[in-house]
Order: sequence, then structure tokens, then C-alpha cells
Amino acid sequence: MGAAGSKLEKALGDHFPEGERYFGLENFGNTCYCNSVLQALYFCVPFREKLLEYYEKNKNPADPEENLLTCLADLFTQISSQKKKTGVIAPKRFVQRVRKENELFRGYMHQDAHEFLNFLLNELVDILEKECSAAKDGSENSSEKVANGPRNGLANGVQKEPLVTWVHKNFQGILTNETKCLRCETVTARDETFLDLSLDIEQNSSITSCLKNFSSTETLNAEDKFFCDKCCSLQEAQKRMKIKKPPHILVIHLKRFKYIENLGRYKKLSYRVVFPLELKLTNTMEDADSEYSLFAVVVHVGTGPNHGHYVSLVKSHNHWLFFDDENVDMIDEAAVQTFFGSAQEYSSNSEHGYILFYERLSNETS
Repeated sequence: MGAAGSKLEKALGDHFPEGERYFGLENFGNTCYCNSVLQALYFCVPFREKLLEYYEKNKNPADPEENLLTCLADLFTQISSQKKKTGVIAPKRFVQRVRKENELFRGYMHQDAHEFLNFLLNELVDILEKECSAAKDGSENSSEKVANGPRNGLANGVQKEPLVTWVHKNFQGILTNETKCLRCETVTARDETFLDLSLDIEQNSSITSCLKNFSSTETLNAEDKFFCDKCCSLQEAQKRMKIKKPPHILVIHLKRFKYIENLGRYKKLSYRVVFPLELKLTNTMEDADSEYSLFAVVVHVGTGPNHGHYVSLVKSHNHWLFFDDENVDMIDEAAVQTFFGSAQEYSSNSEHGYILFYERLSNETS
């Protein structure tokens, strides 16, 4: 592996970024779904910085509690503190912890990278919320005990503000679900948070058109009628989803695996979906468009949902890199478009962009 590492160092030469590390990750039997997501998250710099900071604050050996967050912080610290610039690291403790926490990832079957990302971010949020609540409880010192522990309940509508962790600050956005009764024209709006957006895809489309479809108006009629509180009855209505608050890191999941009723199984959609290097979000409720820059792509390689392989493309200091488990190579920016998908149904190309990571450009208010 040293040869591959030195090849990358030679390719970058004097342009090797100061203090940066490019390490492949060993595969522990079909753990490419995990490795590809970890590389995308490692090169999500604001997220990485928070994890390294967390490691520094919590590296006290007196704390016996090991969890997914401590294992991830440990892994990222291990990579960033390597003496060598390139090489391979075995994320053994982290993978063992994932398997211990979630039986879904215990076997050696092909797993879904998006399910893993979802599980990981939600698990990190849970751990941080518990730590924050425990710290608050400690400082308040039993001044007011909440039944069954300090959850941010929203039961009766008026409970304390939910905790906002640094995972939320990076990845969380807010959607507004607007429903307009076509009889009395009352608009009901309901907010919901998201850590990623899952988009339906069409052949020969683009992220912009998929986002437009996501926010398009849908008519609720026949058996889908909406119960209007003002009319006190079921009414025809129009419904649409808008992005109320765009996140700092926008994660877009392309729904490439579709259940085909007459086949009784999932099929992979190899559709060509163009994802730009620079993305403007226009369907938001904010006045100005939000501008984003692509920095990572998790790619699914293969023709079906139950087998295949995951790799990731990552932008670091204006260079694009290709991570395939232990191997790390430089690629041209122009090569990113070879992962858009196939314009024809049957094509020899089976490498398709699956999860896209965009960072909001810093001239925007966060």
C-alpha cells in the first residue's frame, strides 16, 4: 500500500496540502458502505473539526464509556495525527462498535450507505443530547427532576427548546409542509427538520429538476382529501413542501433503489442525474438563493440493490480524490461527471452518484 501512497504523494508533489492526510480504510468484509461514508464525513471539514475538538475535550481515560461518538472521534484523530501523509488505517474499533449498536450491520451482507449515514448521524445526535442533558442535570443539581430522564419532549406543545448539537448545526435544515384548503383557502403550515433530503429521480434529469419536483404542488382529492380544521370536514387541498431553512451541509440522497410491484423486489435505477459542482437552491423561503459547493459523492457501483460496492469522490483543497477502501487516487474534476448515471437503460457503466454532500458557501449567513 506504500506504493499507492507514494504515488499519490508524487502526483500532488509540492501541492500536497499542509497538515492534510489522505488515508484509505481497510475493508472488514463488505464494509465499503461504511468506509465510503466515513471518507465523505472526514472531508466535511466543519464536522471533522468538531469531532477532533470533542476528542480533545473527552480523552480523559477516567471516562470508561465507549460509544459510537468516542470511536468516531478516535478514528478521525488517528487519521489526522498520522506522521505519514498517506497510507491505510483499519477502522476496526469503529466497525465493531457499529455492529454492536445495530444488528442491521452485523452480518457480512451488502448494506445501504444511506441507511448507515442516517443511523450514524442520528446516533451521534442521541449521544450528544444525552451528554448535554446529563451536564445540565449535574449543574442544576436536582433542582427539578424530569420523569424518565431529560428528553426534549414536545408532548404538550409547550416544553423546553430541543437541544441543538453541533451535528444539527452542520446538517439540519427545516422543511415547511404547506397545505391550502381549496374551499376556504386557509393555509396550514407544519415545520419538520431534516438531516438529509431524499429525492425521487427521473431519467436524464438534474438535481435542480429533482428539487423542483420535491417542492411541486400536489392536489389532495378523492380518498386523499385533507381534513380542514376551519371547514371541520374533508376537503380538496393543495400541498407543497418548501425548504424553510437550508442547512450548512446539504446532504442529498438520490432514490436509486425502487420497489417494482410486479417483480416483487427492488431494482436499481441507473438514470443519468446531473449534479453540479456549484448548486443554487432556489426553492427556499429565504429571499436570497443559497449557494452550495459539492465536496463529496458516495457512489454505488453495481447493477442491483443487494450486491455491489461503494466508493467515494472527495474534494480536498481544490483537488478531487477517489477513495476505494484501501486505495486512494487523484482524479480530474472533469471525471466527476462520469458518475451522473446512464442515459440508456442498459449500459456498461454501473458507477452512479448516490449520496451528494454540498457545503453552503461562506458568504451566506449561516
